[in-house]
Amino acid sequence: MHDESRRIEERVQRLHDQRIKTAVYAATVPLEVEAWQAPGEPVPFEEAAAASYEPFTMGTPWGPPWGTTWFRMRGQVPAEWAGRRVEAVIDLGFTGDWPGNQAEALVHLTDGTPLKAVNPLNQYVAIADPAQGGESVDYLVEAASNPDILADNFSKTTPLGDKLTAGDKPLYTFRSADIAILDEQVWHLDLDVQVLRELMLELGEHDPRRHEIAHALDRAMDLLDLDDVSGSAPAVREALKPVLSRPAHASAHTISGVGHAHIDSAWLWPIRETKRKTSRTFSNVTSLADEYDDFIFACSQAQQYEWVRDHYPKVWSRIQESVKNGQWAPVGGMWVESDGNLPGGEAVARQFVHGKRFFIEHFGLETKGVWLPDSFGYNAAYPQIAKLAGNEWFLTQKISWNQTNKFPHHTFWWEGIDGTRIFTHFPPVDTYNARFSGEEMSRAVRNYSEKGGASRSLAPFGWGDGGGGPTREIMERARRLADLEGSAKVVVEHPDEFFAKAREEYPDAPVWVGELYLELHRATYTSQARTKQGNRRSEHLLREAELWATTAALHAPGYSYPYEKLDRLWKTVLLHQFHDILPGSSIAWVHREAEAEYARVARELHALTAEAVAALGAGEPRVFNTSPYDRAEVVRSADGTPVFVRVPASGSAPLADTAPPQPVTVDGRVLDNGLVRVEVAEDGTLSSVFDLRAGREVLAEPGNLLRLHTDLPNYWDAWDIDKHYKNRYTDLLDASSVTVVEQDPLVGAIRVERSFGKGSTITQTISVRAGSPRIDIETDIDWHETEKILKAAFPVDIRAPHSSAEIQFGHVQRPTHTNTSWESARFEVSGHRWVHLAEPGYGVAVINDSTYGHDVSRTVRDDGGTTTTVRLSLVRAPRIPDPEADQGRHRFTYALLPGASIEDAVAEGYALNLPLRVADAAGAPEPVVSTEGEGITVEAVKLADDTSGDVVVRLYESRGGRATGTLRTGFPLAGAQITDLLERPLEDAETTDGAVAVALRPFQILTLRLRRG
Repeated sequence: MHDESRRIEERVQRLHDQRIKTAVYAATVPLEVEAWQAPGEPVPFEEAAAASYEPFTMGTPWGPPWGTTWFRMRGQVPAEWAGRRVEAVIDLGFTGDWPGNQAEALVHLTDGTPLKAVNPLNQYVAIADPAQGGESVDYLVEAASNPDILADNFSKTTPLGDKLTAGDKPLYTFRSADIAILDEQVWHLDLDVQVLRELMLELGEHDPRRHEIAHALDRAMDLLDLDDVSGSAPAVREALKPVLSRPAHASAHTISGVGHAHIDSAWLWPIRETKRKTSRTFSNVTSLADEYDDFIFACSQAQQYEWVRDHYPKVWSRIQESVKNGQWAPVGGMWVESDGNLPGGEAVARQFVHGKRFFIEHFGLETKGVWLPDSFGYNAAYPQIAKLAGNEWFLTQKISWNQTNKFPHHTFWWEGIDGTRIFTHFPPVDTYNARFSGEEMSRAVRNYSEKGGASRSLAPFGWGDGGGGPTREIMERARRLADLEGSAKVVVEHPDEFFAKAREEYPDAPVWVGELYLELHRATYTSQARTKQGNRRSEHLLREAELWATTAALHAPGYSYPYEKLDRLWKTVLLHQFHDILPGSSIAWVHREAEAEYARVARELHALTAEAVAALGAGEPRVFNTSPYDRAEVVRSADGTPVFVRVPASGSAPLADTAPPQPVTVDGRVLDNGLVRVEVAEDGTLSSVFDLRAGREVLAEPGNLLRLHTDLPNYWDAWDIDKHYKNRYTDLLDASSVTVVEQDPLVGAIRVERSFGKGSTITQTISVRAGSPRIDIETDIDWHETEKILKAAFPVDIRAPHSSAEIQFGHVQRPTHTNTSWESARFEVSGHRWVHLAEPGYGVAVINDSTYGHDVSRTVRDDGGTTTTVRLSLVRAPRIPDPEADQGRHRFTYALLPGASIEDAVAEGYALNLPLRVADAAGAPEPVVSTEGEGITVEAVKLADDTSGDVVVRLYESRGGRATGTLRTGFPLAGAQITDLLERPLEDAETTDGAVAVALRPFQILTLRLRRG
């Protein structure tokens, strides 16, 4: 037989694209359209309904950036269309190939009932099926003219990312608004041909099935009447039935399709627009559920549900009904799909607490899995946190984006730092916006790493980010692919069902131990530094407010614990941990609002803490220590005078001088407190840090070396640091002044000032305090660079085989060598409050109060010694998507801690992030709890969320070893229970003499519920 493949393929493509697809709508009549431009921000439906509308002509430009235009559309179904399926079809002037980052609209009835959204790939609104003829159409359509921020494929900066700079030039040209007949036979033929053609093109050239499909399509096209596509469509479909009905091979891979609409809670649009995106998409989803009984939609992020509940109650009611019907599956159990690296341990716990409680309260069901398809890597504490929140499985997609190494598994057990394992799946389709194309189906099978061990994978399908979610076309594709020879099989089902089947099929799946590091988007540890600082400080202020509010509730008669305020503030912080806000990858508008929100949160939390402390009664100035460790350090009184105090963990002490071990001396540029001697060079670097206790020099080269690198990644500016950034740099060695600014027996400080680049300045105050080996470097940057990254280096004279970096509820160790491509790819990593380097007998920690990104490297010197260098990433200057990212003022502190063990690093990390608070108070109430036993670290102290008055304490083992000891209470203890994260009892805790016995495995998290006597 002659090879006619090319002729057939080209014929089928042209007939499909130019004749079949264009005949899907058999007839149209235009709707009458009027318009009203809402001034400023979006308005409620009632205001829009009462507005004065003006005639609007198709082909007219509309929609300023971030504007809202309301359209009134009226018409009548022609009488002769009786018996046909009739729809409104609206094209707002959609552009580009991304359905979720441009114009979109929500169609309402005149009584305010939302019907359905209009999106680029979902333009219809059902009117009648079948029509009676004569039906009236009267819609109010809220259309959002959101700009396409990435229209130039990341090649250009744009002012469109903030309404303050976006201008008012219309973005879109309205194309059409019609009443139309959907020709169902042609529509189904369109899908038949699409599915078969795509399958054919994915099959091998020597696969008989490919040629069978090709010739069947060729014969079917002979039956297509080009002058009467509608009339001939049934015959063409009948001719294709034999190739569409051939069953899949018995060993065919099974893909569990789950309807999905990944909606970023903010990204290239502000939070206010996400509230509308969710309502539009959820309207589509509930409408699709009415059409397809076998449709199932998985939806995460309790915050988005709450927005719809509060702003779109009619859509909310439809969601509740879909959940009852089993077609809507709440998943994820988190308040938002947060970043996987940057939120603190307690914040990750609260993501689950608030998320799971929302679903339990409003739907009467508990989610079973963690749904995080798009976060930029996942910390190694996740398995334990997820399991303690009652989860059984974990899903993500993002690791498929790795720049260097292909992750070896798709279905596996993920083991965290404490040994907890959770069943995990990466969909091999490599997208969370699947549409069941032939290419996607082939890719899923080709990619799947577990061939021979397992035979099923999951595919989330639907258009995300405001693209409207799953469509009827995707559902029809799934039906055709349910059992089709040459293809994987598709079954639409709940993700819980998929995970149950996958685990049953593959119980001995391979194990991955430790973090799931994404070899991409490494700059998200640093970009938008003020947003990250706001998060870090909010987390610690929340801890402080909860501790002292609990103390006041226990000891101050009449004090009322601020449950509702704390709940609201926690939810605000959790929202801003979303994986495009906290990582710094959103538009300017998002980060401008985030900074304002963090400032408001800080004001409220400072006020709550002040109220709690004041409730303890007026008295003499006292020092309050929120840290879980005893502290002996310098604090400043109201007039700025330094005072050396000793304060118990989670307790208070009088603001009164106690004798420091040794005073601080300042001799020229040398600071000495008997523990460390620090020499500051003329260029402002640390020329020497000598540990007087150990009798050794800490630095191998000058420390606190500030290095300015050129930083232009290959593609994703705000997201990425590519390895070539290291090749071009300038060391900042020209200090304009090096001045002693404090010379006191308790504090010695030297200020270093620098100017550089495009008018940027850095002022650093290097301080040594009595009684502490910690060297603080308070930093004030006025930053005006572009496409640069600033790092601070500490080259220490230690041969460290690995670095240890704090993560949630523990720490991870990462090799300092680059033996393999996996280690080499970790050239920028994340950590929380500290990084620790050690060789046997000696260690050094670098502490920070708001930075996350860093790198660690080592070299061997000519003398045979090893230099291990920690470099903190301080600030970047990407230009896309926010052209002014990080410009302006930054204030933060980092510190060097010589002679530090891991436990020292933990304690000083808390100390730097939880400054001692000075306030007037009467007496000294006992700490709510205190611990005995090394490695037992209290992370949170609060009252139980059920308002019972029970005290809840979350603690963990922080050194990486076993810990035994006791937890004592500052109140009469009637009983204690071990609970899950949601404060539900798991078992009774052992108590003896009013104390709780504690025994922890390495990095174990323990939540105790303490009943008051």
